[in-house]
Amino acid sequence: MELFYVPLFSFFVLLVSFSFHYLFYKNKDYNLTDGLPLPPGNTGWPVIGESYQLLSAGWNGHPESFIFDRLAKYSSNIFRTSIFGEPAAVFCGAACNKFLFSNENKLVEAWWPDSVNKVFPSSQQTSSKEEAIKMRKMLPGFLKPEALQRYIGIMDGIARKHFESGWDNKDEVLVFPLAKTYTFWIACRLFVSVEEPSQVAKLLEPFSAIASGIISVPIDLPGTPFNKAIKSSKKIRAMLGKIIKQRKIDLAEEKASATQDILSHMLLTSDENGKFMDESEIGDKILGLLIGGHDTASSACAFIVKFLAELPEIYQGVYKEQMEIANSKAPGELLKWEDIQKMKYSWNVACEVLRLAPPLQGSFRNVLADFSYNGFSIPKGWKIYWSANSTHINSDVFPEPMKFDPARFDGSGPAPFTFVPFGGGPRMCPGKEYARLEILVFMHNLVKRYKWEKVIPDEKIVVNPMPIPAKGLPVRLFPHKVQA
Repeated sequence: MELFYVPLFSFFVLLVSFSFHYLFYKNKDYNLTDGLPLPPGNTGWPVIGESYQLLSAGWNGHPESFIFDRLAKYSSNIFRTSIFGEPAAVFCGAACNKFLFSNENKLVEAWWPDSVNKVFPSSQQTSSKEEAIKMRKMLPGFLKPEALQRYIGIMDGIARKHFESGWDNKDEVLVFPLAKTYTFWIACRLFVSVEEPSQVAKLLEPFSAIASGIISVPIDLPGTPFNKAIKSSKKIRAMLGKIIKQRKIDLAEEKASATQDILSHMLLTSDENGKFMDESEIGDKILGLLIGGHDTASSACAFIVKFLAELPEIYQGVYKEQMEIANSKAPGELLKWEDIQKMKYSWNVACEVLRLAPPLQGSFRNVLADFSYNGFSIPKGWKIYWSANSTHINSDVFPEPMKFDPARFDGSGPAPFTFVPFGGGPRMCPGKEYARLEILVFMHNLVKRYKWEKVIPDEKIVVNPMPIPAKGLPVRLFPHKVQA
């Protein structure tokens, strides 16, 4: 019930807070490019716009309804709205994706709602564009496919420990929190060299509140998701601060390696002006990486378990492929790059899961200059939201879109700009290959150990801001009698 009352209370407070503003609200006049009209649409309530409609569609388990209801109403692949206090255009479809991704840092740049800036306060010091450039320069080479090869064994070792401690000898487990533990454990190990389970658990505990509040109605009142996210981010940064201070000591005493993880890299790398990041800024960057390094992948892992439980023929295909790999290994031998390359069907399955339940529902852009597109004028300063679901579950793009069909990814796969779980263009997620590896390692260790069935056959899915099984996806385990 709490999950219901908190967003309802937030909405009520917003209505009261802005009631006087509503009396004096006037639409801003915009300079229209080439005399073209603004996109069709409705900006909703003053200031709050249609934020509640967008968020509540996710809370109700159907985030795509916000998009498709308006596409049908306005008969346009672009429509106007207002989200998080900003005038916005929603761009839908492959052509729109291509236009946005191709014009990154030309006509548009990355933008996040004010709630994100308050959860990550150092990001207010520079523009989101500068932050993105800085982070991509800061990310060391280990996120590249060729560099990640040497971490596959580490991932597999953590996966084995994870299943031994969290799954084995249990009749039932709650999948979603376990998936978060698995992906967070890997992120902690590779980003800050923390792998002791109790330390990992202590860091993980506040992250759920951040995930729920980072894209939310920005009301900083006790009990709201936004308030909880701010408090949790402060708590995590305090813990990371201690880790950072100790690492500086260890580096000075040569007890830590300069190349062992991204934390050492950040501490020892200066910008083009010879300036080093301070500890608080590094803490913010690590916090962002830990969120990006585990939240989306944990959602994907949980939904893989969901779909494999529902589709025994798909499970059997994954099991066959993974057992061929497992049976080719010596006892105790860890996975290698060559093994990952053999997991073609498993990755097709994972991609189909990412199509139907994309962790990244979409993303925001800020308009840098007036431009026109598809017969509409888009003013400078507007925000643009692109939606993965506008192509992922569009029957014109994917026939029978709700049918689970891994064969969609055979050969060259879907048409360009239609399958976008990792975004696209210059801002395509740099951790795409990292996510692929941890998902496949998870699938390998999962199916070679168990079959399973859902305890709640019709469990509701909530999107907040990622898709999450409302009850955590409880499953009943049936261990295989012989494991590789």
